[in-house]
Amino acid sequence: MNEHRTPSLMVQGCTSDAGKTTLVAALCRILKRRGVRVAPFKPQNMALNSAVTIDGGEIGRAQALQALAAGVAAHSDFNPVLLKPATDRRAQVIIHGQALLDLDARDYHAYKPLAMQAVLESWRRLSAQYECLLVEGAGSPAEINLRDRDIANMGFAEAVDCPVILIADIDRGGVFAHLCGTLDLLSPSEQARIKGFVINRFRGDIGLLESGLRWLEQRTGKPVLGVLPYLHGLYLDAEDALPREAERKEATALRVVAPAYPRISNHNDLDPLRFHPEVDFRFVGPNDTPPACDLIVLPGSKAVQADLAWLRAQGWEKAIARHLRYGGKVIGICGGLQMLGRQLHDPLAIEGQAGSTPGLGWLDYETRLAAEKTLQNVSGELLLPGSAAVSGYRIHMGVTQGPALATPALQLAGGADGALSADGQILATYCHGLFDSPAALRALLTWAGHRPTHDFDPGQRREADLDRLADAVEQHLDLRPLAGCLPAQALG
Repeated sequence: MNEHRTPSLMVQGCTSDAGKTTLVAALCRILKRRGVRVAPFKPQNMALNSAVTIDGGEIGRAQALQALAAGVAAHSDFNPVLLKPATDRRAQVIIHGQALLDLDARDYHAYKPLAMQAVLESWRRLSAQYECLLVEGAGSPAEINLRDRDIANMGFAEAVDCPVILIADIDRGGVFAHLCGTLDLLSPSEQARIKGFVINRFRGDIGLLESGLRWLEQRTGKPVLGVLPYLHGLYLDAEDALPREAERKEATALRVVAPAYPRISNHNDLDPLRFHPEVDFRFVGPNDTPPACDLIVLPGSKAVQADLAWLRAQGWEKAIARHLRYGGKVIGICGGLQMLGRQLHDPLAIEGQAGSTPGLGWLDYETRLAAEKTLQNVSGELLLPGSAAVSGYRIHMGVTQGPALATPALQLAGGADGALSADGQILATYCHGLFDSPAALRALLTWAGHRPTHDFDPGQRREADLDRLADAVEQHLDLRPLAGCLPAQALG
């Protein structure tokens, strides 16, 4: 299939969140540092965290992170099929960066042969441009109910003859069962494709693990390529899952919370707040009482009306009213912006049944969902005292109109964006990446009631953590058994 025979390696996992994304990102950075022109690739991704690419498409946020690690601009070919779930059974299908249709799980299964064509088109283009392709699988290759027409794991690897390494998370337990069981459920040709195992998130005395590693190698005939340490506090964009643990802060001054509603999207917008040394940030999950705080952030949502109903059921409407009454600040980003208005209209039944839903009513505008999606990389200025540059991207399907937009929150190159309430307590914007600029982050924290004493640059922190991750993988992963899979200079 791959006429160019571009060197490639695929990372598949025993489970979701086993470490596939971070290992591919680390390998991208390692190969970049060794002078290899490398690109990431994920045939099919299901995620609500996404990014806008240089060619005006939409891909999973994890592939944008991996592109950053590889030192290349994110492109829609890096993730040719992206599924954005709207319900437990239905998802928006994005092909080559563009939203094409909404399908339930059964209909998408029938659609997979067409999706595979898109995957292979992207693979051929990237193979002609790069010296090496590093591929990330999805979920687990041992999901036997999904083996037919698989395009995300072994179905893809077999189609393009790509070697595979299998990664498992020891921190959650059962790592030997995960690895042996996954291998056992593969076909003979798929088993032969696996070049070795990687054990992720290990902490403790490696000597106590060595007997298990020897047993695993003897039982499977596959080498353990490395045991990667648990690295705390990595500032890396999550593919979808919310953070496992809160960041520990020695001293904090500003309390910030965000609701973790069921269809939360692009929650990586809030990473600069999570990692800022002077911010006490937390997600508030279901059945947790919204705590007293200085700032509430309503993040993006893939199902705004359903998540708004969830907010109301969880008591957030009253909590926000009380918060504002006592002088607190509120920021709404994308779906959060739409929730803060007076009405949400869905005449085309894009998110469910056709109809309208009352918004929270704090800003005087209404949003009408439309079939066409806005995809833009943007830059401009935050319209708060001590103006600050801001850059990010917009991904949304709604058209918002109303008097409140006459006082925008941002002035972008393409026009005004969002709204700022007359009392200065509420800021709403469609701009993802609002907190990524150091100057904008400082201005927003000052507006929320705290003047930072530390200069915190999210971009520099992300780059530093990519290097820290790559250093750890270089130290603990043996690439020599992969000599036939990677370019010669990749082996150091």
